[in-house]
Amino acid sequence: MGKKVLVVDDDPDVRLFSVTVLEEHGYTPLEAANGEEGLKMIKEHKPDLIILDVLMPRQSGIRLYRDLKTDKSLKKIKVIILSGIAKKTFLRSQKALTEFGGKEVPEPQIYLEKPVEPEELAGAIKQFLG
Repeated sequence: MGKKVLVVDDDPDVRLFSVTVLEEHGYTPLEAANGEEGLKMIKEHKPDLIILDVLMPRQSGIRLYRDLKTDKSLKKIKVIILSGIAKKTFLRSQKALTEFGGKEVPEPQIYLEKPVEPEELAGAIKQFLG
């Protein structure tokens, strides 16, 4: 089996789309419907990459990204943000959380805005996993 990629998105259609792209390129997909479930899967399965939505119920992707990037054991996991909100909005929310006493987190290396073409997502995944 290929490298493990966790898709964290509350929209089942987006998860299906992402899983299909992953399978077509030889990766092993894992799925979570929200940030809370995603964090549990991350700790259990230690994926090589996470494709993360930003706006979700039960722990947003904004918070999950921050948790990942401030946890010594998890911060090396690569993250692709795949979201319906603009990157500028995401970065503003991270800055606000930092101002409220949180640690500063790095900007995502890859931020894709929905809708995304399968080739664009596959290219982003290959950038991290080869």
